[in-house]
Amino acid sequence: MAKSNEKKRDFFWLSYSDLMTSLFFVMLVLFVLVYTMQNKMIGELNEKNNELKVAKVELDEIKRIQEALEKLDPNYFLYDKRNKRYKLKVDVQFNSNSSQITDIPIAIRREILGAGKSIHKLMTQLTKENPNVNYLLIIEGNTQRSGNNFIKIPDVGYRLSYNRALSLINYWQSNGLDFKKFSNCEILISGSGYFGKSREDIESENRKFTIQITPKIGDMKSN
Repeated sequence: MAKSNEKKRDFFWLSYSDLMTSLFFVMLVLFVLVYTMQNKMIGELNEKNNELKVAKVELDEIKRIQEALEKLDPNYFLYDKRNKRYKLKVDVQFNSNSSQITDIPIAIRREILGAGKSIHKLMTQLTKENPNVNYLLIIEGNTQRSGNNFIKIPDVGYRLSYNRALSLINYWQSNGLDFKKFSNCEILISGSGYFGKSREDIESENRKFTIQITPKIGDMKSN
């Protein structure tokens, strides 16, 4: 009987030892899983935190640039609430199917030159305050719709509007305004033809161009 009890006790302790070993193994696996998941979550949180920091820097810079744009001479520029951009206040009108800057009266051309000087001054300020941010100076030409020309000859509108934007840059440069000297400013000459968001409701007022300055967001992130 004593031997039988002794065998039962040995069996109990062996089973108990196996159970504890199994529990230890289970706990070890759970610990490893929890530790791994915790590190992964911490890594994801750190990555998200870094993204938020970058976004905040980007937003702060955009706000500073927006504040700087508000200093554009109100005699030449006004804020377009519909398209959320500044545009020329000067009443520029080319002759129909023409991109010659001489179509525009001399008095208006003087105002256009004043607008160019205002932008040149602003770019000088922005470059000095934050040389690590690159900018786009977008000159966009527009073209008047007449009948269904925007359907029949859309390419004509694109070429004409581009040439109108180009005529503005050439006019500024011929009067000593060199925007190419700004290493962090890229000039984008474009023509939206009979289309684009910056169009006026009255078609006869679309024989002109619009101007926009914007930071290059991708470059801001990399900096």
